[in-house]
Amino acid sequence: MTAQSHDEMASGGHPDAGTEVSPVQGGVPHEKPVPVVNIANILTVLRIVLVPVFLVTLFMDGGHSTFWRIIATIVFAVAAITDRIDGQLARKYGLVTDFGKLADPIADKALIGAALVGLSVLGDLSWWVTAIIAARELGITLMRFAVLRHGVIPAGRGGKLKTLVQSLAIGMYLLPLPAGWATASAIAMGLAVFLTVATGLDYVIQAVRLRAGVHPHEPGS
Repeated sequence: MTAQSHDEMASGGHPDAGTEVSPVQGGVPHEKPVPVVNIANILTVLRIVLVPVFLVTLFMDGGHSTFWRIIATIVFAVAAITDRIDGQLARKYGLVTDFGKLADPIADKALIGAALVGLSVLGDLSWWVTAIIAARELGITLMRFAVLRHGVIPAGRGGKLKTLVQSLAIGMYLLPLPAGWATASAIAMGLAVFLTVATGLDYVIQAVRLRAGVHPHEPGS
């Protein structure tokens, strides 16, 4: 019995049974590339597009109109929710791309940064809070580009938690809540600042290890 006939019997009598292979690859299985234009990346781009819309609604009627503050909060919430949805779709349907890994955190930073600066300009949020968060976000974004040739640093669970807390805290500042909510809003923003700094340090460590050639699948990562 030849080696070929033995293989055919092991696969049920058909030489092509089992894993489908591509003749172009010489019989080596390969995955179809994920298209950059997919629903997950479209939602990410939509989040970026909603940033100027949010700012316009935030500053309508001097920035302290109850009606427009509610509208601004809704726009902000819709944009923030897309962050959750696009990530789930990307993981569930295998739509993860390098563009998405890079654009998703940038979209988050654009939305969060616009909200913080807007609230500080209106006098609703201290500038030092905005400065700390903005410096961290800008620094991490520049760092991502600096190490891009070594690999992409995706947003981790800590970064996602940070973004969630930031969004909740910003939402509390955006809404025209009663004065009694001021303490709760300040506590939420304080937690957001803490997570922002902590996760920023974690990303710096990841960048240093990436430049050193240490990847997540390697020992010690």
